[in-house]
Amino acid sequence: MTSPTNKLTERKDEKIIMDAGDISRAMMRIAHEIVERNKGVKDLTLVGIRTGGVHLAHRLVKRIQSIEGVSVPIGELDITLYRDDLALRKDQPILRKTSVPFDMTNKVVVLVDDVLFTGRTIRAAMDSLMDLGRPEEIQLAVLVDRGHRQLPIKANYIGKNLPTSRDEQAQVLLEENGEDDRVVILKA
Repeated sequence: MTSPTNKLTERKDEKIIMDAGDISRAMMRIAHEIVERNKGVKDLTLVGIRTGGVHLAHRLVKRIQSIEGVSVPIGELDITLYRDDLALRKDQPILRKTSVPFDMTNKVVVLVDDVLFTGRTIRAAMDSLMDLGRPEEIQLAVLVDRGHRQLPIKANYIGKNLPTSRDEQAQVLLEENGEDDRVVILKA
């Protein structure tokens, strides 16, 4: 929701943690960190995890191109069938398209997701990637790391560390989904 002055107003059930400017700055910083750590973009690829990670990966590709003058390959990953909770779900999973239109062999793959929580989504994403090829290295970029890991997964690039309680929910809302860019904590 935006007011006439174009500032976000908090909804009753949410607390805004990052606004559009904060997200933009975090994405630019992550793009610079990716380029610096990998000494440029040679053999670099990005793969976004559906859905929020895909939007963020596209934003990172644009920022990396503005820094290096080169567009890096980008892919989109649906991890639905790799989730370890499929048998626990009552509803049928919705399958979306996976598109990794490049060979990952001997490439550095930066997996991109919006929120890192238990680590189970990232484990599923790595399993999915390994079925598609054998990357030289897999790195992880997330906009928000909220802690509470259940698996030994750690992000290489983090927009914001956001300590939360287990009963809170961190949500990344993006303009690509018809929202004003923001990260919120939904109050229990």
